[in-house]
Amino acid sequence: MWTLGGRGWGCARTLARWAPGAALGPAPTFGAAPESWPTCRVYSSAEFKEKLDMSRFPVENIRNFSIVAHVDHGKSTLADRLLELTGTIDKTKNNKQVLDKLQVERERGITVKAQTASLFYNCEGKQYLLNLIDTPGHVDFSYEVSRSLSACQGVLLVVDANEIDLKNADPERVENQIEKVFDIPSDECIKISAKLGTNVESVLQAVIERIPPPKVHRKNPLRALVFDSTFDQYRGVIANVALFDGVVSKGDKIVSAHTQKTYEVNEVGVLNPNEQPTHKLYAGQVGYLIAGMKNVIEAQIGDTLYLHKQPVEPLPGFKSAKPMVFAGMYPVDQSEYNNLKSAIEKLTLNDSSVTVHRDSSLALGAGWRLGFLGLLHMEVFNQRLEQEYNASVILTTPTVPYKAVLSSSKLIKEYREKEITIINPAQFPDKSKVTEYLEPVVLGTIITPDEYTGKIMMLCEARRAVQKNMIFIDQNRVMLKYLFPLNEIVVDFYDSLKSLSSGYASFDYEDAGYQTAELVKMDILLNGNTVEELVTVVHKDKAHSIGKAICERLKDSLPRQLFEIAIQAAIGSKIIARETVKAYRKNVLAKCYGGDITRKMKLLKRQAEGKKKLRKIGNVEVPKDAFIKVLKTRSSK
Repeated sequence: MWTLGGRGWGCARTLARWAPGAALGPAPTFGAAPESWPTCRVYSSAEFKEKLDMSRFPVENIRNFSIVAHVDHGKSTLADRLLELTGTIDKTKNNKQVLDKLQVERERGITVKAQTASLFYNCEGKQYLLNLIDTPGHVDFSYEVSRSLSACQGVLLVVDANEIDLKNADPERVENQIEKVFDIPSDECIKISAKLGTNVESVLQAVIERIPPPKVHRKNPLRALVFDSTFDQYRGVIANVALFDGVVSKGDKIVSAHTQKTYEVNEVGVLNPNEQPTHKLYAGQVGYLIAGMKNVIEAQIGDTLYLHKQPVEPLPGFKSAKPMVFAGMYPVDQSEYNNLKSAIEKLTLNDSSVTVHRDSSLALGAGWRLGFLGLLHMEVFNQRLEQEYNASVILTTPTVPYKAVLSSSKLIKEYREKEITIINPAQFPDKSKVTEYLEPVVLGTIITPDEYTGKIMMLCEARRAVQKNMIFIDQNRVMLKYLFPLNEIVVDFYDSLKSLSSGYASFDYEDAGYQTAELVKMDILLNGNTVEELVTVVHKDKAHSIGKAICERLKDSLPRQLFEIAIQAAIGSKIIARETVKAYRKNVLAKCYGGDITRKMKLLKRQAEGKKKLRKIGNVEVPKDAFIKVLKTRSSK
């Protein structure tokens, strides 16, 4: 593996490449003037009106690469310019986020689904096939990035160096930061502006010169890796594949190494960026394959496909995505259950990192417990359900997966393991059954201007974080490393961090396992009856403040009854917070025009006894709109 650096500037992005493979000799210098580069021209996709003949691209003329960067650093903008330079799309002012095909991506201005595009480029008389994968930047979608890298031999690392038309643009300072933090030599950087198109063509030159061709064998039997998939309601599963060996064409019979099912290939092709059928796909190339897969179980990400009766050693595949956040999902109307089930199945095919478990609730009916990689991932999934499938759902408060170490051999035998994982707070075991509770922790990295350091350190301490490191990157920037309990950052930490730092601080985190914690299950009671949907697991030190906040919001959301409603937060048998919804009260003294006071007292006493009786026999039903209001409010805090 060797590392190559690059800088972008001006809409300005700093660019670096990473390329695994055999030693390629001294890295070429790209600081020279553009005139010194080889003469290259666009090999426009317009020349391929009919089915493409992919055999004209030998392995040595193929480059597979991804664009990797932090969120909102201009990956999609750079991809737009590369598509224009290679003639894949026409150059117009409307070319913005061309590869971001989802409505949620365009609305939020972020990439949530990795997209592939095959670019055709002619350089010094050679026709090159450049397979580009534009990846998401947010930490919640890191699984998309890891899958994309499996189909590539190199990456473009884009780093924001601020806009070149602004006074505070300082590419030299960013250059020094990159060299200090990443050990990438500054003379291997390429200054570009993807927004203005400045020096972008040099990126294509660097891809050809620096990224090695794939190491594959076309004469060997077919071995293809499924690294992504989408669902089409008319054609079924469309699998994105990277061919490591052999050739595949329409009519071939292929076998899934995971399911051992046999399929007949209906269509193969490349994404340009839309689907363009080809006669065949050859080893080293990246494209799509349609073979009549219709079930979500059939299209496993990381699966290996091979020809019928020509079995091969399966490729390593991917490490399964680890859900970090869980939430209950229920249809607003139970009559829509089957439609919502179908929508979730189709959407999880497009996003295999979501885990699904069936669940039910007395108040909300039948539903599911879904696992997500983060809060943004959960919000995007919910938004896609609404936009793409017109589904209306109730999403409960997000929680994280806790663990409990069981105390007795009888319980271990019952659960069949000593350490159990709890994804539903309602199933949190009592303290008498366990020796200790464990909560997930993450190692968070915060980079901020030094003037905000004090405020950010106070925020981290309030979230029970433990400082691990503090490094001054330069005279103005500080990098802080903290060990965070995951449940302290999952809902609103990022927003608080951005607010305190005027938007300048960045935050990233990675899984750091589990640690012992004093956790308690907090029940919410209405007139003594537990509301299962509002049960939550909290740290012992924060139980009172969280319980009080939930009770206050419920008080504002519940409709008044003819009897008093006591809203209580309880840990076991101990009440830690209470609010009261006052009853409607009839004026029973309205018909009294004077007279003895004992008559008035008798009427008031009879009314009080009636209220007391109603409170005993009355059933408090929490309406769904109240649930939605409370849950949404809790998520937004």
